[in-house]
Amino acid sequence: MELLEAMNWRYAAKKMTGQTVPAEKVNTILEAIRLSASSVGLQPYNVIVIDNHELKGKIHEKACPQPQIVEGSHLLVFAYWATLDASQIDAYMQLIANTRNVSVDSLAPFADAVKGGILSKTPEEQAVWSSRQAYIGLGSALIAAATEQVDATPIEGFNPAALDELLDLPAKGLRSVALVALGYRDEEKDFLAKAPKVRRPKEDFFIELA
Repeated sequence: MELLEAMNWRYAAKKMTGQTVPAEKVNTILEAIRLSASSVGLQPYNVIVIDNHELKGKIHEKACPQPQIVEGSHLLVFAYWATLDASQIDAYMQLIANTRNVSVDSLAPFADAVKGGILSKTPEEQAVWSSRQAYIGLGSALIAAATEQVDATPIEGFNPAALDELLDLPAKGLRSVALVALGYRDEEKDFLAKAPKVRRPKEDFFIELA
């Protein structure tokens, strides 16, 4: 689909059919998340991909009783890094060096700047910063899904502590911040499926400064 057509088509589906999203479409959405923008390129979050129906049932029962959890095909859990330290930044610098065929030493000024900017933050500030990076990836997921004509419902209304425990995220150094259910809208049961999209008019939304 053309981008604007796809964006007008998408909405947060409230009811899904249970139909499986083809692997190639899921992979396209995941790759869009991986290629998404991230401050300094660090990507301080992970995406847990769940298509196991039994596990989704447990999540629905213990952490998020919304129908899309079990009616959707896949559930994406966006989880930010609970702590940030120099070793993570060093690993990122090594990845840059390997990918661009440059020496790690040549990246020292960049590494120092990144460490100075991130490690000087309080733990609370780091958590906010990391979770914001995850949301950038979430936005890319929604756009990519729309272009694939896959419904993607973002969900914040869940119990993060219960979900983290269920998925053993603390042991992985992660904390959940948002979910995206992938699937196909149930046009017969979802009262919003055929409703016109409601957005503020551009005259009220954009502020142009000459």
